[in-house]
Amino acid sequence: MSPEDSTKQDPPGEASAAAAETARLESAADAPGTAAAPPTIPAKSAGSEAGGPQQSALRRVLSGHAMVSVLSVLLALIVGGILIAATDEEVAASASYFFSRPTDLLSAAWSAASGAYMALFQGSVLNFEAETPARFFYPLTQTLTVATPLILAGLGVAVAFRTGLFNIGAQGQIIIGAAMAAWVGFAVHLPAGLHLLLVIVAGMLGGAIWAGIAGALKAKTGAHEVIVTIMLNYVAINLVLFMLSTPAFQRPGSSNPISPQLDANAMFPPLLGSGFRLHWGFVLAVLATIFIWWLMNRSTVGFELKAVGANPSAARNAGISTTKGYIVVMLIAGALSGLAGVAQVSGTEKVLTSGVAASFGFDAITVALLGRSSPWGTFAAGVLFGAFRAGGVTMQTNTGTSIDIVLVVQSLIVLFIAAPPLVRSLFRIPAPGAFKTSGKRTSTKTESAGGAA
Repeated sequence: MSPEDSTKQDPPGEASAAAAETARLESAADAPGTAAAPPTIPAKSAGSEAGGPQQSALRRVLSGHAMVSVLSVLLALIVGGILIAATDEEVAASASYFFSRPTDLLSAAWSAASGAYMALFQGSVLNFEAETPARFFYPLTQTLTVATPLILAGLGVAVAFRTGLFNIGAQGQIIIGAAMAAWVGFAVHLPAGLHLLLVIVAGMLGGAIWAGIAGALKAKTGAHEVIVTIMLNYVAINLVLFMLSTPAFQRPGSSNPISPQLDANAMFPPLLGSGFRLHWGFVLAVLATIFIWWLMNRSTVGFELKAVGANPSAARNAGISTTKGYIVVMLIAGALSGLAGVAQVSGTEKVLTSGVAASFGFDAITVALLGRSSPWGTFAAGVLFGAFRAGGVTMQTNTGTSIDIVLVVQSLIVLFIAAPPLVRSLFRIPAPGAFKTSGKRTSTKTESAGGAA
């Protein structure tokens, strides 16, 4: 075959490429001490090794931090169910003849655990035994009512966590915010709308001032925020007790530490009517979640706060003031916790007492941890803990299971979240980035094999 016939059969691009490759091999062979390198074999991408983009996305979800949180809750419920079964009388009775009829023990254990959790569900989500639609959805409204202060205080703790500060003082911030909001609510008389707005501002201001003390001490003197906020909790509790013993706060004609009831104009209106306790404070919690999401992910202030939390030294070198960051984030965190106090006195309690904050401030730390300090994760964790609180009473009433088991489950959730390697090993899920690393290693091996060939 003549060169002209060969040129006619091969396309111009392929002929040029073949000629270039031949010239390269000939020049390499002519050079002394060098060997001709074989053509490079393209490596497979990590996505193709993992089975395509869909499987890669699924594996990223399964190995993410959110999945660890979900599995921590599941594992805590399993352990809680075992404890419920272990303390049940029927289970104890059937255990005495386990070797003759082992199925009786298993059946009794399943009945005890499933019955308790079903009562918890009916008391917190939907009541299947209700006779009216209103009573059917009433447990869900109770959950959202209890979750409102948990969400708001949890957001305050989460924002501080994202900036590298451990805000353990949400309890005191709730109390001071509730005290200022309650005083404006019963001592000042204003038209509807304006009065409630002033109550909200007063509560947020009280919480912000109380948290700002810790932020200023951290920024100016380097005082550890954990110690300062814990001590401020005790100060707030005893300060409110003192205030409730003074004529300005104590209800006339009463010797109990309780304030006068807030004006009607200073209270959150019911969200679904007078038959439900759910109030417009829950809508405020949703708006606060949206705002914090925007602040931390879409604003310059949020970027600076996260930079301070990630590496204060690098943030200072980049021109970001860590002093300003510590103060600003604690003001925001305190305002959110103060808003939780407003939800208590203006939405649920309608009066100020020494126990107005209950344990919401400490539970908020757990909520922020479970939510991985993300706004919507904290929101979901707040609803979950609200369900535990709302359904615990029904569980104890209907099945006799102690409500303390709810606290055990909450504590187990924190324990498992604090030990993610334990959860990953139990459920055999890889660490984040494992598939990416595996893909890179596979690609490297392929390239090595091509070079050796």
